[in-house]
Amino acid sequence: MPRRVTQLLVGLILYGAGTAFTLQAGLGVDPWTVLAEGLSERVGLGVGWVTNLLGAAVLLAWLPLRQHPRVGTVANIALVGTSMQATLAVLPRPDTIVGQASMLASGVVLVAIASGLYIGAHFGPGPRDGLMTGLHARLGAPIWLCRLTVEGTVLVIGWWLGGTVGIGTVVFAVCIGPLVHVALPLFDVPVRSRTVAAELAAARVRVLR
Repeated sequence: MPRRVTQLLVGLILYGAGTAFTLQAGLGVDPWTVLAEGLSERVGLGVGWVTNLLGAAVLLAWLPLRQHPRVGTVANIALVGTSMQATLAVLPRPDTIVGQASMLASGVVLVAIASGLYIGAHFGPGPRDGLMTGLHARLGAPIWLCRLTVEGTVLVIGWWLGGTVGIGTVVFAVCIGPLVHVALPLFDVPVRSRTVAAELAAARVRVLR
């Protein structure tokens, strides 16, 4: 249990930091961060705080889908955006294309490692992953289609609001799945529960799709 809790906390903090790296690179970010950035520009709150609020709003969408949050879900909402905001406060924005590319690559790798840590701790999915699996369970649509629909919608809305879409968005989409697939076995904490084992298998499927 101590290892699992440590992995969860470190993973979520690193996830926020890695997302901050991709954001500061200025080359484009993942769809949910595009939305958070766009909303941040409109409402005047830090993008990390908006990320926390978005996580809470997505969790409310679990109710009609009959999804049940766990400790990891709540921790995700509280820590990822907070870590992102703290990292953005001290992380300089690079002023060369080499610096931007390096920061983007570092961010994507950090997010992948962080995902392996918190998923491997087996404390439940984040609010966004739970939304997609909930839609899959309720509608019967393939997970890849649920993910494409949700993230595509989020990306368009975020871009319309002023979020950054660019080559970094493509790099994140192409690289994050394979990198998380490598990270998951490295940080998986063996557990006896069949439910937890099934959750890990589902997480691997989501990453690959």
